[in-house]
Amino acid sequence: MSRRAEHDVRDLVERARAGEARAVARLISLVEDASPLLREVMAALAPHTGNAQVVGITGSPGVGKSTSTNALVTQLRKAGKRVGVLAVDPSSPFSGGALLGDRVRMQDHALDSGVYIRSMASRGHLGGLAWSTPQALRVLDAAGCDVILVETVGVGQSEVEIAGLADTTMVLLAPGMGDGIQAAKAGILEIGDLYVVNKADRDGADQVRRDLRSMLALATGRDGAWKPPIIKTVAQTGEGVDEVVDKLAEHHAWLASSGELERRRTRRARGEIEAIAVTALREKWGDVHGRSELDTLAAAVVAGDADPYGAADELLAAFTD
Repeated sequence: MSRRAEHDVRDLVERARAGEARAVARLISLVEDASPLLREVMAALAPHTGNAQVVGITGSPGVGKSTSTNALVTQLRKAGKRVGVLAVDPSSPFSGGALLGDRVRMQDHALDSGVYIRSMASRGHLGGLAWSTPQALRVLDAAGCDVILVETVGVGQSEVEIAGLADTTMVLLAPGMGDGIQAAKAGILEIGDLYVVNKADRDGADQVRRDLRSMLALATGRDGAWKPPIIKTVAQTGEGVDEVVDKLAEHHAWLASSGELERRRTRRARGEIEAIAVTALREKWGDVHGRSELDTLAAAVVAGDADPYGAADELLAAFTD
């Protein structure tokens, strides 16, 4: 990297740490575009990370994730917290960019310098997140956000990936949407640290809470030290949101005191390192489908002259020669 580029990265990071929104936006764009400067950016950010509380917000489409996120930002700002929001939107099938529904719903905070909102395109990545979300979190953390809210796409069961990224995972449900059955599916009961029954002014909210409480009581494999609370809210009016903020703070304190926070963040770092390493290996090896050795080995497997594992070993050997 040239001295000019190194100076530009340092300058950008310092401006972001000072809270300059344009610098934060530029850094996240470098992340999303997998810029050649990304290594230097992450190295410059590293000493300034690890302070923000990361809260994942997930749930089925239509439960009010964006409205709830907006209400949480309002409540957190009242408490004097600097807030970052990463709203992962479905990708446009035409441009590959994010459909900015979340930005539209959060216009209340558009002029607040203590709030940074970024819509990110999932770009076909499964799990309800964008592939660049972990690095974007580092940017907001280093930029001085006290709390970072990560709102996932809204694709149901596959959203369990958020549990590996967040310190605290909040699962939203709503009456009349079949959420009782949805919550019983594998993965959903295991990932929640906090459950919120939104749209609680509708009929059936109490039933959803009762069903959820019963299913949580039957769930196995949970750490008995933390019992996930179930809170009713009406995000549109802000009802119950103050209690959600209190429980988020309570859970964060428990994480820190129990050592679970460090364990979760270490797991997160392991996954991030592994993903970067695997991506680098793929780039180094190039397109495996274009290798003539693959056709030869496939023919040998079909003919019964080789087994798939032995063939894979030969292909790996060819790559590493």
